[in-house]
Amino acid sequence: MRQGELIRLRREHINLDRRTAHLTDNKNGESRTVPLSTTAIQVLRALPQSVHGPAFSGTTTEAIKRAYIRAVRRASIENLRFHDLHHEASTRLFEKGLNIMEVASITGHKDLRMLRRYTHLKAENLARKLG
Repeated sequence: MRQGELIRLRREHINLDRRTAHLTDNKNGESRTVPLSTTAIQVLRALPQSVHGPAFSGTTTEAIKRAYIRAVRRASIENLRFHDLHHEASTRLFEKGLNIMEVASITGHKDLRMLRRYTHLKAENLARKLG
């Protein structure tokens, strides 16, 4: 999910049993339902449970930016923007074996050229797949 999608995510759009989140207000203007990872489910289950309202109550874009910057500094990582995680996620989904349509559905890319720009496959991983 993009940073803005996380901020706007609402409790009523999360289905923990089905492991999905319905994103209604996103960058390209179209809603979509995305799968949630096991880690995401664990985080969401640990939050105070309510039926309605923001999933991350009281969280702002600025608060996420500050927390991210602190985490990156603590990890001694340089030049890693929050948006770079979107590139990393796209690449990892392909490395897990998902196909183009599955990755586009999860990442919200309507234009496959843009998805290609966000994906950085490693030659050594491709070589392993070739055998």
